[in-house]
Amino acid sequence: MSEFATTAPYYAAYRPGIPAEAVALLTETVAGKQHRALLDLGSGTGQVPLALQQAVTEIDVVERDAGMLAEAGKALAGLPVTVRLHNAAAELFSPPSGWQADLVTICRAFHWMDQPAVLSLLEGCTAPDAIVVVMGDGSLWTARSVWTDALRALIQEYTGPERRAGKDKTYSAHGRPYREILAESAFSRVEEHTIPVERPWTTDQVIGYLYSTSFAARSLFGDHVEEFERRARALLDEHAGASGLVENAVFSVLLARRS
Repeated sequence: MSEFATTAPYYAAYRPGIPAEAVALLTETVAGKQHRALLDLGSGTGQVPLALQQAVTEIDVVERDAGMLAEAGKALAGLPVTVRLHNAAAELFSPPSGWQADLVTICRAFHWMDQPAVLSLLEGCTAPDAIVVVMGDGSLWTARSVWTDALRALIQEYTGPERRAGKDKTYSAHGRPYREILAESAFSRVEEHTIPVERPWTTDQVIGYLYSTSFAARSLFGDHVEEFERRARALLDEHAGASGLVENAVFSVLLARRS
């Protein structure tokens, strides 16, 4: 079972989108091109292609979780561009013969992938001047503030000290910066942009967000999920009344091109 098998509806409703500055940056990278095919890997519920719909001429969405892909299909239905949905892991995406992507996006998903395998795949199915974009920010697990620290400690009471990655796994962070990994691929010319983000939350939004994650999905709490939610709501309401629930994050965008 996927780490996100039960989280798709929460993911669609509560995951933060990508910042407007990132949308503008990516739009600029393909401006002026006649053909602008977007390949979004590890798409989740389709947030990135939805945000970039006006910048591209066709969209291929690759997502290994069928529930997530179904949500992406709903979000992208009716767009005035061609949209193709692929239920596959990024490493196993099989592009049509002769097809090439002009823009490849991987948002908040590169850590789940076999990165060298994905980059090798992209070498053979992208236009010569294609741009591979790896982007994302932290999560409420990695955020550091009084309220996120308290919330993380509460989650750990129920799931253990290590960050979970679904029911039977713990999360293993990649030790190397993505910039280095990209630099060793065919897309070795890497440009980095950082976008500060101040993100306000409500108690309901935080609870929904937690249930969208692999580290705090409802299934991880078993019979104690209602108890956890009561305690989490009380904690969040207390902090919201004191100073508000604000997350200060940095959204990183790596643009990688062939040298």
